[in-house]
Amino acid sequence: MLIYIFYFFIAIVVVQLFYYLGVFGKFAFAKPQHVKPKNLPVSVIVCAKNEEENVKKYVPLLAQQDYPDFEIVLIDDASSDETLEVFEEFEKEFSNIRLVKVENNEAFWGNKKYALTLGIKAAKKDYLLFTDADCFPNSKDWITSMTSHFTMNKTIVLGYGGYEKVERSFLNKIIRFETVLTAIQYFSWTKMGLPYMGVGRNLAYKKEEFFNVNGFIDHIQIRSGDDDLFINQAANKTNTTISYTPESFTYSKPKTTYKEWFTQKRRHISTAEHYKFFDKMQLGLFFVSQLFFFLLVIVLLAFQFQWIAVLAILATRYTVVWTVIGFSAGKLKEKDIKIWFPVVEIALILTQINIFITNIFSKPVYWK
Repeated sequence: MLIYIFYFFIAIVVVQLFYYLGVFGKFAFAKPQHVKPKNLPVSVIVCAKNEEENVKKYVPLLAQQDYPDFEIVLIDDASSDETLEVFEEFEKEFSNIRLVKVENNEAFWGNKKYALTLGIKAAKKDYLLFTDADCFPNSKDWITSMTSHFTMNKTIVLGYGGYEKVERSFLNKIIRFETVLTAIQYFSWTKMGLPYMGVGRNLAYKKEEFFNVNGFIDHIQIRSGDDDLFINQAANKTNTTISYTPESFTYSKPKTTYKEWFTQKRRHISTAEHYKFFDKMQLGLFFVSQLFFFLLVIVLLAFQFQWIAVLAILATRYTVVWTVIGFSAGKLKEKDIKIWFPVVEIALILTQINIFITNIFSKPVYWK
């Protein structure tokens, strides 16, 4: 029996090496990008619901972008706090701010996609750049960097939306590692011509792409997925590219409690159930290979079966993975992640198992 477990272990490692070298290596070892400004007309779109404090801090940073032709479309999604009042003051202060007021609609109550649709229709520019109300750009050249990747064919640009570093916080290391790993995945698959998701914290596309797929209509009843489900439907090898220049990054305040982060990830994982079949399969196979890798290592070492070979394979796997994670984290300016990699990887896998089990028995909470 143990010999078959050992062979299965080898097969799992081969799958892991395929992902990390064959797929993720496409991003990890990619050449640095160079920005060539296009100065395209851009509408920066921000949808907020009860984000009074965040928009006070971050909207001015958007208004200060060093870009010749852009507007900011602020969408208030029926907030119950002072978000709308703050937006109205910004509209008076900045001439390039356009305000969209969304009232509760019985058919789409609390649905962010409905609010975003109204904002997209109100936008006057042909190119749309999205970020969240709790995000801020890494530089005054954020718009320049993101839009520099648009071409005649490339009409969707996937960016990196990271989280701020919190010193002496193990939870923060897990959050940022998960964010980096997710970015490695969707950047790498995009470079292979198989884009499957993007993040609304940093995402750009030409307005025509939205109307080509009738907006969010095919998944309007799914409360999340205004970013990843849209990209899963609209993106392909011809029209999609990525941006990983540091000036193009955005950052958000990370969750500070495990419960808050757990709730957030429940929403994200439940949305992935609606991806295309291939995308669900490749994501599922990657997670299963990670899980079985650790389980089989424990079993084989516990019984001391071929333990020298097991340790050699274990060392090979970690050398490859650590290298790929390290190069990728360097590109995303998250270098400290690679130091904690072996520990946070296990913590993340245990969390993902917990999320899958929890989602079976209850539905996650969505847009505020």
